Amino acid sequence: MSKVYDVVVVGGGTAGSVVASRLSVDPGLSVGLIEGGPSDVGDDRVLQLRNWLNLLESEFDYDYPTVEQPRGNSHIRHSRARVLGGCSSHNTMISLFPPPADLADWVAAGAVGWSHEELAPYRSRLMVNIEPGAAPPRNALAEDFVAACATALGVPVVDDFNAGPFAEGAGFLPIGYHPATGVRSSASVAYLHPHLDRPNLNVHTETWAYRIDVDDDGTITGVRVRMPDGSHEVIRARHEYVLCAGAIDTPRLLLLSGIGPAEQLASLGIKVRIDLPGVGENLLDHPESLILWEASRPVPAESAMDSDAGLFVRWDPTADRPDLMFHLYQIPFTVNTARLGYDVPEHGFGMTPNVPRPRSVGRMWLVDDDPATKPALDFRYFTDPEGHDEATIVAGLRTAREVAAAEPFRSWIRREIAPGPELTTDEALSAYGRAAHHTVYHPAGTCRMGPADDPLAVVDPMLRLRGTTNVRIADASVFPTMPSVNPMVTVLLIGERAAEFTAAARSSN
Repeated sequence: MSKVYDVVVVGGGTAGSVVASRLSVDPGLSVGLIEGGPSDVGDDRVLQLRNWLNLLESEFDYDYPTVEQPRGNSHIRHSRARVLGGCSSHNTMISLFPPPADLADWVAAGAVGWSHEELAPYRSRLMVNIEPGAAPPRNALAEDFVAACATALGVPVVDDFNAGPFAEGAGFLPIGYHPATGVRSSASVAYLHPHLDRPNLNVHTETWAYRIDVDDDGTITGVRVRMPDGSHEVIRARHEYVLCAGAIDTPRLLLLSGIGPAEQLASLGIKVRIDLPGVGENLLDHPESLILWEASRPVPAESAMDSDAGLFVRWDPTADRPDLMFHLYQIPFTVNTARLGYDVPEHGFGMTPNVPRPRSVGRMWLVDDDPATKPALDFRYFTDPEGHDEATIVAGLRTAREVAAAEPFRSWIRREIAPGPELTTDEALSAYGRAAHHTVYHPAGTCRMGPADDPLAVVDPMLRLRGTTNVRIADASVFPTMPSVNPMVTVLLIGERAAEFTAAARSSN
């Protein structure tokens, strides 16, 4: 059996919601949206932003493990959202626009047309409701953290990180949510919920895409899916397919369909349809470690999502933009420190030194040809030859101690639990920082955008999949390099452009 639409969007996540919504504005264009998870409509477990932590490793999570990380944490579970809205229905909704210098890096990598100046017009089109920072009453611990950053480090207090140039500073982070209700302004809430009654928009939830049918000439002829009742169907597009399944599941889908490195596919008994060596390569992430304190008193309950404030600084004086980021966790995020034997405080909080532009690069691959088998993810954390990522974490732990020594933040701290004040050398801090590090759940880069002469580029700057005539990719997998900030807004912008590219291509035919 098959269903046929003008455009089929695979993945109802952050970008997929945007693409489906924008294309279905045209009543003459039928759009089929395939989402492997359930709807988020009316489900407060998903909609209430502050519940984000409880969604990890739940029924709303694909929950991907990592392979052994000799220089990092091998116990990390990579959360990938299994729900309409994707990771914008799963995350903290920190909503930062990509800095101009980061986009210049993309252009330098061959992503022509993706400069800051060329993306600027799309900023005003975004439907997500982005608040400059957590609404009052603000968390008192977070307020004192911001003040201490200014005192200890000499950085400015930033009212809106999106309002000016990307520079050093501390402040409350911009968040995509509705302060009056606490409801996240996810891609699904902003782009899909108001338009689910469009007769030309067909949203298939609990419908899992596991293979693409490819003709010998590279034309995609259908997407094979498992329906909610367990039956199997083929969903077809008359015009174009847009793959928005994310930086893990988009390359996974391609590989299962015979699109990827020929030698790897042949070794698994998968018929090679298109030899694309870059599929699954260039796996990127933002690693972050943790300095954990026991609080001197209970942390106030007021909060948007328990990580309201942040800090950007430069630890390398030669860096042309901030190269160290912190989130302040107003809760004791002890998943890794407890495993290492550290105490779990009743009242605690922490700062997370984060590597904004990591230089360590990994890859993902299929373990076998069974669509139900989870792929292997090797981020190769802290393996860059220059040692930049490791040095960033060490600098971050030292910077956090500087902030902790300054009032009014210092008065909140009873003691440093992890790494513990006895660890002072670079070697000791590095060993701890890498053992305790976590992910910010930002995998990217596995179908990277690039020029025609880049043998590992998977899509061109129009997001068209190499070797095919009717497929685009629109999600974080197309990132050539990692943006310095939380990437959700960047993915929204990719969705906006992908919808424009697809609509323009249809009009020209």
